[in-house]
Amino acid sequence: MAEKLPSYGGQALIEGVLMRGSKTLAAAMRKPDGEIVIETEFLTGIYTNPLAKTPFVRGLIMLWDSLGIGMHYLTVSANMQTGDDEKLEGPALYLTLGLSLAIGIGIFFLAPAGIGHLAMNYLGWTSWWSNVLEGVLRLIFAIGYIWGIGKMPDIARVFGYHGAEHKTINAFEAGAEMTPESVSKFSLEHPRCGTAFLLTLIVLSVIVFAMLGPLPGVWRYVVRLLLIFPLASLAYEMIRFSSNHLSNPLVRLLVKPNLALQHLTTREPSLEMLEVSIAAFQTMLEQEQIQSASTLKLANETA
Repeated sequence: MAEKLPSYGGQALIEGVLMRGSKTLAAAMRKPDGEIVIETEFLTGIYTNPLAKTPFVRGLIMLWDSLGIGMHYLTVSANMQTGDDEKLEGPALYLTLGLSLAIGIGIFFLAPAGIGHLAMNYLGWTSWWSNVLEGVLRLIFAIGYIWGIGKMPDIARVFGYHGAEHKTINAFEAGAEMTPESVSKFSLEHPRCGTAFLLTLIVLSVIVFAMLGPLPGVWRYVVRLLLIFPLASLAYEMIRFSSNHLSNPLVRLLVKPNLALQHLTTREPSLEMLEVSIAAFQTMLEQEQIQSASTLKLANETA
């Protein structure tokens, strides 16, 4: 069996899959004519810095990874499906990404905080109960949003590639043959999934915000925004810990909601989708091995 990578993950793209290792990444995308195009990239800068392995700091790096690299290749995959006149790039791209991020923060963080604030001011709720209401609404909004967009055909296909990503990683970890037919037999669930991260982040926000007590006016919203990154870092550490201790019965029980939620963000992939995902993973694995060999050769030459 191939040596397992020390760190890797994936992300569904539009008609494609991105696979990331500790040193490289590979994005495989199927063009409208059926051809699979693969782009690779070496991870440098912050990804090779010791901070990338520092607890609680590495979570923020992974968050940047998802927002930065993930959005870049998501845009590349989207543009690959359109004509040159319809490509999203330049100022229009940055404006779209900025608006999407602002809307997401508004819907999932600020709107629930505002409703909780109204319940406290006009319904006479205590700050504790208004904060609990805020957290419950945040969870409902997130699940409802995921369920709703999953009904859209284009997003359903992205969720199919998400399922292909999970099955590919599960097959690799099991040492199975990396063919679409073999990989298709594996589970859609994976404990390191971004969906698990999202649910953990929301649950943490419910607990932490409920403990904050009453905050005057605008500070209720400012504090929520300031705590997004510390909570994201803590959520990452919890996901990392749980995925490394799945042999513990209590840990397996605690991750069940995370695994269950993944059925909203994954679909059973076709063999063609699995072919793309496997191509991305195998290319990333090959690039990891090449990079490791180059690093070892350089070390021997300078020793």
